[in-house]
Amino acid sequence: MKKLKHETELFKAALLAGIQYAEGRKAVEFDATDSMSDKALYVYRLLVHDKLIAPMPEAQVGEKTVRHRLATWYAHQLPAGHPLLI
Repeated sequence: MKKLKHETELFKAALLAGIQYAEGRKAVEFDATDSMSDKALYVYRLLVHDKLIAPMPEAQVGEKTVRHRLATWYAHQLPAGHPLLI
């Protein structure tokens, strides 16, 4: 798993985009008390269900790998030359 240069920022942006996608799809309504880990796992599983990202083997699903997978997914959504990709 190669670490992305701006992985933390990409993950935060990916989580926001994933939450907007999930709530826009009316699949879930997150509470302010929901943890970031729970939100990330839910967004990951929803994106896998909708076939927007490839699933990982269940044994590899963990907080660190989910964060990386969401950051990678979001990085592919960005246009070339975006500051987070440089």
